[in-house]
Amino acid sequence: MRRLFPVTDETPAQASDGGERGAAGADREWSLAELAAAYAYPAKRPWLRGNMVSSLDGAAQHDGHSQPISSATDMRIFGTLRALADVVVVGAETVRQEGYRPARARAEFAAAREATGQGPAPAIAVVTASLDLDFSLPLFASPLVPTLILTGAAAAPERVAAAEKAGARVLVAGEGMGVDPERAVRALAGLGHHRLLTEGGPRLLGQLIAAEVLDELCLTLSPTLTAGNAQRVAGGPSVAVPRRFELVSLLEEDGFLFGRYRRP
Repeated sequence: MRRLFPVTDETPAQASDGGERGAAGADREWSLAELAAAYAYPAKRPWLRGNMVSSLDGAAQHDGHSQPISSATDMRIFGTLRALADVVVVGAETVRQEGYRPARARAEFAAAREATGQGPAPAIAVVTASLDLDFSLPLFASPLVPTLILTGAAAAPERVAAAEKAGARVLVAGEGMGVDPERAVRALAGLGHHRLLTEGGPRLLGQLIAAEVLDELCLTLSPTLTAGNAQRVAGGPSVAVPRRFELVSLLEEDGFLFGRYRRP
C-alpha cells in the first residue's frame, strides 16, 4: 500500500529500533497497527464515520452485494474501522441483503480497545421503522454484545416485543415510524457510544448526509466497472447545496484508492 496524500496531523509509524518503517509512499503491506493509526478517531465526540465502496462508474453494489467490487485490503480496512468503533450503525435492508452477523472480538485489537475503555467488540445498531427482521439470526441470537435497534415511537408494539424477547435493546429515536438521525446519534452517545461507524446502506447514508450528522466518509474507489442500475453509495433526496468535505488521506493498492474525507 502507498500513501498518496499525507495525514498532516499524523507522524510516520516507527519501527521498534526507532527508525521509520518505510519511506512515505512506499509500496508495502501496512500492519494493522499502522492502519489503526491512520484511521484513528479524532478527539471530538460523538463522531460519525461512514465507510463505503464504489466502482468507477458509481455503483455501491453488484447483484445486491458489495463484495464483488471489494478487495482483500478493503476488507482489512473494513475490519480495522470496526475494531476502532464503539458501535456500527446499519440499515435494515443492508442487514437483510448482506446477511449481517455480529461484530467479533479481534485479538489484534484487544489491548487497544481495553486501553480506551471499549468492550471486546462494537455493538451493531440496526435502523428500522418496521422492525421487519429475522430475530433468529446470529446478529440477534448470539452477539458478543447485545444488538441495538433504532426505531420510531410508532413502531408496532408486537415487533418491539419480539426484538426485546430476542435479546436486542430497542431505542426510540424518532416520532412516528421513522428514525431521526440526530436523535439516533444522541441516543447512541447517551449509551457511551462516541465512536460511531456506519456501513450503510445507501439509503441510510443518504439520510445521515441530509441531516448533516455525518462527520467523515471513508470511501474505497474500486477499479471496476459494473454498468447496470445499482445504487450509489448514498441515496434518497438530494441536498439543497452539495456538502464540501476535505481530503484527510489517500492510500492506494493494486489500483484501489482508499480515501478519508471529513467535514471541515
